[in-house]
Amino acid sequence: MNSMKYGVNIQTRLLAIAICFFCINYEANGQEQTGTLRDRDGNIYTIKIMPDNKKWMTVNLNINIPGSYGYENAEQKSNQYGRLYTWKSAQEGCKLLEKGWRLPTNEEWQKMAKWYGGVRDDSDDGGKAAYQALIKGGSAAFNAVYGGRRDSADGGYARVGDHGFYWTATESDAANAWLYNFGKNGKILNRHQDGEKHMAISVRCISDIANLKK
Repeated sequence: MNSMKYGVNIQTRLLAIAICFFCINYEANGQEQTGTLRDRDGNIYTIKIMPDNKKWMTVNLNINIPGSYGYENAEQKSNQYGRLYTWKSAQEGCKLLEKGWRLPTNEEWQKMAKWYGGVRDDSDDGGKAAYQALIKGGSAAFNAVYGGRRDSADGGYARVGDHGFYWTATESDAANAWLYNFGKNGKILNRHQDGEKHMAISVRCISDIANLKK
């Protein structure tokens, strides 16, 4: 009887260990670990460890700094889509968050998107699966939105509700940088290397896990 009871206890402990091991790996792959981050303006951002083991904001940056713009100066749209940033102000805005936060590179965007099928030129389906997963309401809970852009030439606003453009920290030349584009009509995630640095578009910031406060 005692030996049978001992065997049951061992099995119970092994099961508990297996469950804990599963939970640790489940969280490490970015499925459950979430939190919040507050900027100096009092904006609160939800954040999540994605499967690339980087911590990403899951809402758009909205801190008010020089070189950033509310879409047509409408507060409601800024609350919905975040502010739009030139390439330079995008980097500065991320650095104003907690230590270790920064603008993600082209490679980091590409690697994160690859977990969900990949961007248009790095996928088997033209960027459709990644779009569906990463757009607002998608399975990744990344919640990209269609914030549009502010043109550098005339200061006009365009594409809100149709395209979500997101800066990367990677330059393609002195005047341009890589950006990622969620297109509503085509339902694809694309990327472009000819984003004019002086136009203003949306921003997500990223942090390495090692830089985070425990």
